[in-house]
Amino acid sequence: MACGFAARGTFVAPQARMMPANIRRRSGAASERGQALLETALVLPLLLLVSVGIFEFGRAYQTVQVLTNAAREGARVAVLPTSTSADVQSRVTAYMISGRLAGYAGATVAVNQSVPMAIGAGTTATASTVTVSYPFSFVVLNPVANLVVRGSALGGAPLTLTASAEMRNEAQ
Repeated sequence: MACGFAARGTFVAPQARMMPANIRRRSGAASERGQALLETALVLPLLLLVSVGIFEFGRAYQTVQVLTNAAREGARVAVLPTSTSADVQSRVTAYMISGRLAGYAGATVAVNQSVPMAIGAGTTATASTVTVSYPFSFVVLNPVANLVVRGSALGGAPLTLTASAEMRNEAQ
C-alpha cells in the first residue's frame, strides 16, 4: 500500500524521495550549524562591546569615587589651623596613589582655605574647599571610537573628572 489507511485506521504517508534517512539528517544539521555560526558572528561583537562598556564605565565610576575621597581627605587636612596648601596636595596625592590611579601626577589640586560658609541665620564662618581634577582615558573605548568615527569626542582627549569637598575650618 503506497498511500492511504492501513488496516487499523492509521495513515501511511507516501515517501517523497527515496533517500536514506542519515543523508537527509546530515544536510539539515549542516545548514543549522551554518546558521548558528552566522548568528554567533553577528551577536558576539555586540556582546563584547557591551561587556567592555560595562568594564570601562565601572572603572570610570571607581575613579570618581577615589577622587571624591581624595578631595575629602584633602579637606580634612585643609581645615586644620596650621595646614598649608602643600600639606593638602601631599595628602590628596597620597590618597590617589593608594587608590591606584595611574596618572595621579597629571591631576590638579586646587585649595582655597578662606571660603565664606553660611552656618545659620545670618551667621557665616570660613571653610576650606579642595577640588581635584583628573584626566581619565578609556582603555578600550577610545581606540574603538576612533575606528568607528574619526575625530570622535570619546576617542580624543581624555575626559576631565572633577571632585570637590568643602569643610568648615577648625579655627572658628
